Amino acid sequence: MFAYIYTFITIILYLLALLFLLFLQFKDKYCHSIPARFFLKNNPPFLKKTVHFHACSYGETKALEPLVREFDKANISVITQTGFEAAKSYTNADVRYLPFEPLLWFWLRPMPALVVMEAELWYLLFYLSKKRGAVTFLINARISERSFPKYKRFAWFYKKIFENIDYVYAQSDEDALRLKQLGAKHIEILGNIKLLQKPKVTKEYTKQKPVVVAASTHDPEEEIIATEWVMHLKDKTTLVVVPRHPERFEEVDELLEHIAKREGLAYHRFSENPSLTGDIVLVDTLGELVNIYAVSDLVILGGSFIEGIGGHNPLEPAFFHKPIISGPYFHNHIQSYSYVDGIKIIEPNNLGDALKQNWEPTAINAKIDLKPLVERIKSVV
Repeated sequence: MFAYIYTFITIILYLLALLFLLFLQFKDKYCHSIPARFFLKNNPPFLKKTVHFHACSYGETKALEPLVREFDKANISVITQTGFEAAKSYTNADVRYLPFEPLLWFWLRPMPALVVMEAELWYLLFYLSKKRGAVTFLINARISERSFPKYKRFAWFYKKIFENIDYVYAQSDEDALRLKQLGAKHIEILGNIKLLQKPKVTKEYTKQKPVVVAASTHDPEEEIIATEWVMHLKDKTTLVVVPRHPERFEEVDELLEHIAKREGLAYHRFSENPSLTGDIVLVDTLGELVNIYAVSDLVILGGSFIEGIGGHNPLEPAFFHKPIISGPYFHNHIQSYSYVDGIKIIEPNNLGDALKQNWEPTAINAKIDLKPLVERIKSVV
């Protein structure tokens, strides 16, 4: 009965949001995902009856790679455009956008197993998959200490979701405890599978000077970092800025161009000149961050200098043993940070001092074994 009540509520929400969705689909960020997810444009059901993997965005989808490669054929659903592009790189996988929940009643096909990444707790996805014969898995599961009170307020609802999840693989003991309080069962500690995501350098770039990378930045981190870099390192290094969201490329371009003109510095956009020459570079293309990490001398990890984002994954630059500076707001990635030795964590107003100090390399201090999870999934396929 609950499934039908829930579906009715989601249909009402869908109808109320219809005009807004029609408008939102014209934005670059949503021009593919919204038509596919909410109107099923070019988004048919999967044809092959095989393991269905689901992830939200780019990082989670890339982290699935070592697991997806263990299967001859796989289906992958995603939420975002960047996630879709990441999944399309897997030659053994069919890729779709995950439709909005009420549409799953007639879109979702029978499958042997459903494997969902992290916090993608869609009630109807798990409920209907179970009804259609799937063994269901939640992997890389985590709930941060900061967000847990919000989950607990709706514990009755999450209990309904976990009734339809057969196995939960948590990132840590702390995550497992919080998940258990929400109703999860059959919990095992696997660790963060992003540890297995070995960054692949697809292009090698040369540099004229040491490279400082401002990675996965959010507003107003570009201005914070660029201001301190100008004061302390502009004559000795190249600043490479990689915004987290492509839709912000234009506004960041205006900011960096203004700073460069004011300071008499050479500036260019990577899409116009794919090189790390000059003084300031805006990387306004996708898929280049790993290549830039590989040649960098210092990484300033964005999403951590302002409240409300929760940080980003430090594992990729740590694979290359790069010095990493982070702000104090990384509550969504506490476990990932614990896997890396040597991250320098500072307050935003101390960034200038950190830039002047010696930059020490980082190192990953943990390992993970996927074999038990792979064997369990294969046992039901």
